[in-house]
Amino acid sequence: MKKLMSFVVDYWVYVLKGGPKFYAWLGFLCIFVVTWTYGNFMQLSDGMIVTGLTDQVSWGLYLANFVFLVGVAAGAVTVVFPAYVYKHEALHEVAVLGEMLAISAVIMCMLFVLNHMGRPDRLWHMIPLIGIYNWPGSMLTWDVIALCGYLVLNIIGGFYYLYKKYTQEPLAKGFYLPVIYIAIVWALSIHTVTAFLINTMPARPMWHHGMMPIRFISTAFAAGPALIIIVFTIVRNNTKLWIKDEAIDLLSQIVVWCLGIALFLTFSEVVTEFYHPTEHSLGLQYLIFGHHGLNALVPWFWFSIIAMIGSFILLLIPSIRKDFGKLPYICAVLFLGIWVEKGMGLLIPGSIPTPIGEFTQYSPTLIEIFNCLGNWAIGFIVLTLLLKGAIGVLLGEVKYASE
Repeated sequence: MKKLMSFVVDYWVYVLKGGPKFYAWLGFLCIFVVTWTYGNFMQLSDGMIVTGLTDQVSWGLYLANFVFLVGVAAGAVTVVFPAYVYKHEALHEVAVLGEMLAISAVIMCMLFVLNHMGRPDRLWHMIPLIGIYNWPGSMLTWDVIALCGYLVLNIIGGFYYLYKKYTQEPLAKGFYLPVIYIAIVWALSIHTVTAFLINTMPARPMWHHGMMPIRFISTAFAAGPALIIIVFTIVRNNTKLWIKDEAIDLLSQIVVWCLGIALFLTFSEVVTEFYHPTEHSLGLQYLIFGHHGLNALVPWFWFSIIAMIGSFILLLIPSIRKDFGKLPYICAVLFLGIWVEKGMGLLIPGSIPTPIGEFTQYSPTLIEIFNCLGNWAIGFIVLTLLLKGAIGVLLGEVKYASE
């Protein structure tokens, strides 16, 4: 117990010390937390009327970010899986950083769900045996189990590894490896269950097909490692922890091939819906071309397609993919493209037209934007603090001082 308390204290003492760039970054993120506080106050005071959500479009920017971030959380397995299953040495050295990203992404997911609930005081219903949990009948309860379980597994696995590094003791592989292997399988489950959450709605034809889980996983394994590459590059350039080129190179290859699969599935859906269009094609038609002047999503769709295709072509070229000066920028564009395609381009047109054929326009309000930016800012604050502490342990700057 003494070592554990020492680990907690030393970890957070190290985390909260930093230079001007560190505090400037946290200060910048805190600006969005201030606007997030205002946005949440207004939403809790006045209700969901302050958002752009309506009876016709009840799933908007909040759940668009939620769906995307579940994929980011699952994408962290692209670091852990090669490290522990294929014994990739370069990734094994920094696999714990991927677990820190997964923890941060799941926390952001939960924040977006809380925003979407409208009545977070009823959250106690999500507690089994206490509230009206409705398991296993409700797909939402499966999603809660999947996300909470994944969060717990990454907290246990990540901090157990750091604690053993801190105390310079060997890992108890009989305990640690099963946690890692379960987390790897669980990572697939969280996005599969999220896909089932929306594709089990026959009244929403744009979502109601069996390809949805595969499409979710392929985009997750493109967007997740794209963000990890950006994080790894920042870590290499701003800390003493050197992440080997082989680690980033393998992640970039995972990005390009998973992105290729995602694009193939997207174009397959376009051909299927448009070759012999029916009333089930109206949502996709609205997304791509608009409908009688309702075209708010059209620029977003074409941006996402151009961003993803352009990034895919560039990453196919080895000389560009291995240029670690250009790679983070390509990954950033790709990340934004998938965010649009998987969030705004999937959730919103799934509700337009409605099951009774109504077309309506959805535009997020400033309150929604404040809350979304604040959720992302909180997630990045958590990620920054977790990464800083983990890097300190990996470098040996945070270690147990034995008497």
